[in-house]
Amino acid sequence: MINRYRVRRIFAPTKGLSGSLLLLVLGIACFLLGAALSFKEAIEPLLDFIGTGSKNLMNRLLPIEDMDVAAHMLGGALLLLGIVLGTLGARAALRLLVETLTPGLRTGMANAFIRRQQLSQGPHIVALGGGTGLSTLLRGLKNHTSNITAVVTVTDDGGSSGRLVQDKGMIPPGDIRNCLVALAEAERAMTDLFQHRFKQDSGTLSGHSVGNLLIAALVDQAGGDFEKAVDTASSVLNIRGRVVPSTLDHVRLGAHLEDGSKVMGETKIASSGKLIQDLFLEPADVKPHPDAIEAIAEADLICVGPGSVYTSLIPNLLVPGIVDAIAASSAIKVFVCNVMTQPGESDAFTASSHVEAVEKVIGRKLFNYVLVNTAVPSPAAIEKYREFNQFFVDPDADRIRLLGYRPVLDNVMSESDLIRHDPAKVAARLVELVT
Repeated sequence: MINRYRVRRIFAPTKGLSGSLLLLVLGIACFLLGAALSFKEAIEPLLDFIGTGSKNLMNRLLPIEDMDVAAHMLGGALLLLGIVLGTLGARAALRLLVETLTPGLRTGMANAFIRRQQLSQGPHIVALGGGTGLSTLLRGLKNHTSNITAVVTVTDDGGSSGRLVQDKGMIPPGDIRNCLVALAEAERAMTDLFQHRFKQDSGTLSGHSVGNLLIAALVDQAGGDFEKAVDTASSVLNIRGRVVPSTLDHVRLGAHLEDGSKVMGETKIASSGKLIQDLFLEPADVKPHPDAIEAIAEADLICVGPGSVYTSLIPNLLVPGIVDAIAASSAIKVFVCNVMTQPGESDAFTASSHVEAVEKVIGRKLFNYVLVNTAVPSPAAIEKYREFNQFFVDPDADRIRLLGYRPVLDNVMSESDLIRHDPAKVAARLVELVT
């Protein structure tokens, strides 16, 4: 069976050029025809002179009896020379233009052009989540397609984001900043600047991320328009794809705990130390971002996770309209399970427990596949994480099948100082599902 994405990638370099080339050919043809008709009387004697001169030249240089053949040979050589010189000139001009507009381009111009054209023909992917999990996934996905929409949770109320929510009354920018940086094609110095965090001895700036402050400044410049501020930041970082909040409304995350108490705020929920029974948004009737709904409807692949199941993943699904849009989409839907448990949220969770937690809160099955890591961390790493009450997530594939999902089992782990998903491995397995 012919795979449409592979065919599109093969012909990607020609995308958008056919109309331009046709217009160029028609323009040249019209110019030559117009010149021939307008300057016929002047051109014919000139052509006769050139023809006679070329025949005499060929007669001296080559022993060819038929001078008409000799003239045709010379004409063909001049045509070939004209094509070569024209191509070299156009290429030099285009190179100068590209280098002027993108002085930081390091790879070959042709390779960069082909690569970007191929990425534009990749599958349409929507990734929902927050925290470091979503940004990790995006770093891998951007090497397969530029048709990415990251739908980001906006319930963060801690750290730099929480302070900006209180001081500026804006949507928390932290998770959105991480996603922008993950999708960025800007120079490393710019992305490092966005991620720089002031140390604790920096007065009122202590703990603030420069990127959060820049987004806050862009919100001010945009007259309070958070969406416009994110679009401007996207342009500055030259990102592949789009980053949109799940809602533009101000919203808080609440939870009902196992002892019957109610806790408000993402930070308090994560630190409560009690089993979470249910989650809700306050207010409950917030509106989903229209671009998120549109992207979900047009998606080939929808991913939820990895990330904190209760405070990063489920909040997006609580926004009215998001779950219905995902359920109605014909896209392949995948839940990406965490590698390690998270204290206060997923203690003792297996892979199937993560899916069950989502299903319990939203009240329905939503996914076709569950991507589960099967690689086991080293004993030293497991012992290190045990000190922080974090444990390896058991890949209980049989239980996942019993729940009605199809497990995708693979080594998608990266182990260095931290145990986390390998962006390249996760992205490759996800893209395989649609290509």
